[in-house]
Amino acid sequence: MPKSRSAGAALAVPAWAWLLLFFVAPVAMVIWFSFGYKPGIFGTHANDILSFDRYVEAMSPTFFATFTNTLWVGIIGTVLCFLIGAPVAYWMAFKVKPQRRGILIALVLVPFWTNFLVRTIGWQVILAPEGWLSTLLQGVGVLDGPLELLYTRTAVIIGVVYNYLPLMILPLFVAFDRVGPALREASKDLGAGKLTTFFRVTLPLSQPGIIAGVLLVFIPLMGDYITATVLGGAKGNMVGQLVASQFQTAQNWALGSAMAVLLMLTIMVTILVAAIIIWLVALPFRTRNRLVLGSGTDKTDRPDKTDAASPSAPVEVTT
Repeated sequence: MPKSRSAGAALAVPAWAWLLLFFVAPVAMVIWFSFGYKPGIFGTHANDILSFDRYVEAMSPTFFATFTNTLWVGIIGTVLCFLIGAPVAYWMAFKVKPQRRGILIALVLVPFWTNFLVRTIGWQVILAPEGWLSTLLQGVGVLDGPLELLYTRTAVIIGVVYNYLPLMILPLFVAFDRVGPALREASKDLGAGKLTTFFRVTLPLSQPGIIAGVLLVFIPLMGDYITATVLGGAKGNMVGQLVASQFQTAQNWALGSAMAVLLMLTIMVTILVAAIIIWLVALPFRTRNRLVLGSGTDKTDRPDKTDAASPSAPVEVTT
C-alpha cells in the first residue's frame, strides 16, 4: 500500500472507531434484544430463547395505528419544512447581501441555543386554551371560545415543523449558494424566465442539498417522542413514545427493541420508495433533455472502424 494511502487510512481510524462504538454496536444490541423476551416482572430482557414473537406482538392493532399516525406526521412535517424552508433559503442565498448572510444564519440557529424540551414546552404555553394566543384570537373575534389545539395531531405537526425547520433551511441555503449567479445569468441570457431558471437550473443543481435536508428532517422526526408527549397527548401519539415507554416504564426491552427495529426498517423503506418515485417522475424529463449532437450520417469508406473523435460521430449530452 502506498504511503499516502496508509496515512489516509490511519487518519480515518478514529472516525471508524467512533462509528462502530456509538452506532453499529448499539444498533446491533437493539437487534439482538428484539429476539429475546421479558423474563419476569423484575427482569428487562433475556435471550436464552430466540424468536420473532416480539415482532408479532409489536404489530398489534394499537402499534399499527400509532405507526400510521407517526408516518403521517413525518411525511406532512417534512413536506411543510421543505415548503417553508425552500423560499427562506432561496431568499438568503440570492436576495440578501453577502455581508448580512452570517447574521441570518445565526438567527436560524438561535432555536438550537435552547434545550429541545424547553422549546417544545414553550409551544405548549402558546397553544394552551388559556394561553396568550387563545386570548388574542378571542379578543379580535376569530374564536368564540378557547383555542382547542393543544393535545392534537395538528399541535404535534406545528411543534415538529418548528423544531426541525432549521435542519431544512441550512442544507438548502448551502445548495442554493453553490449554484452561483453565473449560471442563473446565463439562463436568463438564453431567454429563460425566472420560473424556468429555477426549475431547470437552480432546483436540479440543488438536488444534493434537498436530499440532505429531507433526510435530516424526516429521520429524527420519525423517532421524536418529546414533541408528541408534550403537545400531542393521546391524539398525537407516536412510535417514539411507545418505544420509550417500553424501555423506561414497562421495562420490556425486548418489545421496545422490536418496535425500534420496525421503526428503522420503516424509515428505510419509506426513503427507498420515495427515491424510486422521484426517479420515475424525473425520468421523462431527463430523457427529454438528452440531446444528440451530430447526425452520424457522414461515414467513411472504412466500415470496420469509426473515429469517435470525428465531428460526425454522435455525442449524447444530458442537460
